[in-house]
Amino acid sequence: MDVVTFGEAMVMFIATEIGPLHRVRCFHKALAGAEVNTAIGFARLGLKSGWVSKVGNDAFGAYIIEQLQSEGVNIEQVAIDPEHPTGFQLKSKMSEGDPEVQYFRKGSAASYMHIGDFNEAYFRTARHLHMTGIPLAISDSMREFAKHVQSFMRKEGKTISFDPNLRPSLWKSREEMIRVINEVALESDCFLPGVHEGELLTGCADPRDIADFYLEKGVRLVVVKLGDKGAFYKCANDEGYVPSFSVLKVVDTVGAGDGFAVGVISGLLEGLPIREAVLRGNAIGALAVQSEGDSDGYPTRQQLEQFINIREEGLA
Repeated sequence: MDVVTFGEAMVMFIATEIGPLHRVRCFHKALAGAEVNTAIGFARLGLKSGWVSKVGNDAFGAYIIEQLQSEGVNIEQVAIDPEHPTGFQLKSKMSEGDPEVQYFRKGSAASYMHIGDFNEAYFRTARHLHMTGIPLAISDSMREFAKHVQSFMRKEGKTISFDPNLRPSLWKSREEMIRVINEVALESDCFLPGVHEGELLTGCADPRDIADFYLEKGVRLVVVKLGDKGAFYKCANDEGYVPSFSVLKVVDTVGAGDGFAVGVISGLLEGLPIREAVLRGNAIGALAVQSEGDSDGYPTRQQLEQFINIREEGLA
């Protein structure tokens, strides 16, 4: 595989009408979860991606497996848990701004992942590990699993990217969240925080200062997401701002950060210069915000190249 990731997938019910969730009558079903978003994004670009998790022995679990199979994601290490359910969520429809999301994930099958579920041979086949901070917050056993995977991949000489994907409501305290996220960030090669996440984690508001905080502690590359202002990247011998892609209408911002990660990481794995990899991340993020589902807007290789080429022609 090119990339392997792990975490919790949920079935998402998206409101078909605008309004608060308690008044919505109809929803349509989709797939949600930061790590499955990235696995799907990589697969659509033609990379071989794998996703590791547990789902319940229920209709939601069957739906998740079927959707990932249809996207070409490797799910050999997705276990079916006969005792615990698959989580789900409700998501509102908005005319503008971020949607309201309610989660029903406590005690889910994925939260019962533990070190005993780790398959050394499977992870060894991957060139790269992509992680997010969500598994670190879901349960103690899943956090232990996550840290074990990261330690193993480092010892194997694999590259590791980490998107903090902060979810304060999942953590016992803000202090614990900052401590654990930074511990994992410092064991990664590429760290991908949003600017507000970076400020919370480091106390620094400037993207360059956020990057320096991690670079001085051994991280090789930091890419700070700046929303509609693009992104800032810095490594030992290069740094710069990369502009965003303008869009006519933002439909839903959820999944844009995961799409950004797909663009950056796929570009780096293919040997692109850092600036071009970050530009690819901005492009996929821009495509993502124009669609309702978390990963609906993620492009194929051809769609991505067309989107970037149109932008470059417009600047010429």
